[in-house]
Amino acid sequence: MRPRMSQVIDPSLDLFAEIDRLRTQRKALVLAHYYQDPDIQDIADHLGDSLDLAKRARDAKDAEVILFCGVHFMAETAKIVNPKKIVVIPDLDAGCSLADACPADQLRAWKQTHQDHYVVMYINCTAATKAESDIICTSSNAEQIIRSVPAGRPILFGPDKNLGAFLIKKTGRAMDLWPGTCMVHETFSATKIATLKAKHKDAKFIAHPECEDHVLQLADFVGSTSKLLEFVQRDAGTKYIVGTEMGILHTMHKAAPHKELIAVPYEDRTAACQGCNQCPHMKLNTLEKIYLALRDLRPRIEMPEPLRLRALLPLERMLAIS
Repeated sequence: MRPRMSQVIDPSLDLFAEIDRLRTQRKALVLAHYYQDPDIQDIADHLGDSLDLAKRARDAKDAEVILFCGVHFMAETAKIVNPKKIVVIPDLDAGCSLADACPADQLRAWKQTHQDHYVVMYINCTAATKAESDIICTSSNAEQIIRSVPAGRPILFGPDKNLGAFLIKKTGRAMDLWPGTCMVHETFSATKIATLKAKHKDAKFIAHPECEDHVLQLADFVGSTSKLLEFVQRDAGTKYIVGTEMGILHTMHKAAPHKELIAVPYEDRTAACQGCNQCPHMKLNTLEKIYLALRDLRPRIEMPEPLRLRALLPLERMLAIS
């Protein structure tokens, strides 16, 4: 069993000051996803969704270290696009249910039975799975990526079947879908959301496309994490039921402090569902672990160069289009 991080750190340390000191000393760039805890979002040099953070990692020229506050596949992506940098992640166990759902060997076997298909993989997958893909997408650019595939070319899409189903409706393209789901977005209850909409008749329900179709059918707007943030900022409304991981509410509150935000699920939670609007993997990252990662420059993200180059190609295709 690993020791608790708090047991190996002097409790009198000012972690914010120490992180800033080490950030400067290490020439580190701190990247954080919107689903991180508020304190982590606030210390980040750049805060964003998967697409924006991949671009930030690729373009990090002056930094010697990239500290990625997110989950493992995101830190892997940073290493793939910027291999000369030291890439560290606060907790190696910060995984992803979608990445776990589609191992590279299983994707390879699927491809063998669909050899004429173009493989589009959601960025929520491992480097090895990316290496088996033709192109990568994020929720921000997925529609654009699907529309870029030549008409008539059959498509394999994974690992998120809900995002895939949403894209089929949006683009009209037939696709074979891998049966993966996000452990957070698949738990949202359409019944509870309908109840919330009835209670808050002046609220708009906004949802991430990783949600199931019966949930998306209730939405006034569907978009990626960054698109949901933009919608709340620009829309004329004043109240929103937010159907995605609740970490984004911190940035939404800062960007639109005069607007009311309601997390899904919002009330009448059972004991088993207390944290079902939070990603347990994202929440493994803490200030203590960030301090240790900067102090020790580990855990580091490493991978064999042949694998990195194979995974880089579909990412570069995505970035060229995006």
